[in-house]
Amino acid sequence: MIGSTGGGAIKFLAIFGAASFLVGCVETEMPEPAQGQALFQANCAICHGATGAGDGVLANGLSPAPANLTLISARNNDHFPRARVLSAIDGYTRMQSAGQNMPEFGLLLLGDSVPVDVGDGVLTPTPRPLAALLAYLESIQDV
Repeated sequence: MIGSTGGGAIKFLAIFGAASFLVGCVETEMPEPAQGQALFQANCAICHGATGAGDGVLANGLSPAPANLTLISARNNDHFPRARVLSAIDGYTRMQSAGQNMPEFGLLLLGDSVPVDVGDGVLTPTPRPLAALLAYLESIQDV
């Protein structure tokens, strides 16, 4: 009996240790802008252009025209509105707006989350791909 109890404890410790190791491997830091740039080129550049200036291949046929994403801060008193940008990307704010052509990017909502300060000082769990795109957009501001 003593051997079976000890074996259960060893199994528990082994499983707990493995789980702790896996949790430790998950990246919890904000992604670099380069990661977001790759997502931007794959998902956004066709409309917003390679540099985010709103001059993508499909831009001429869209109404309203795609926004110049390099001027987000300039349009907001030199402040990058992280929460509003995240909401625009994930589609949350577009549910209330008619006539919007920008698709929702559900795949950007998949995966591990990272803590992101959206401007209120509170770290908000945000899907890593969405946080990467946010980091890229913030990095291309012309202020």
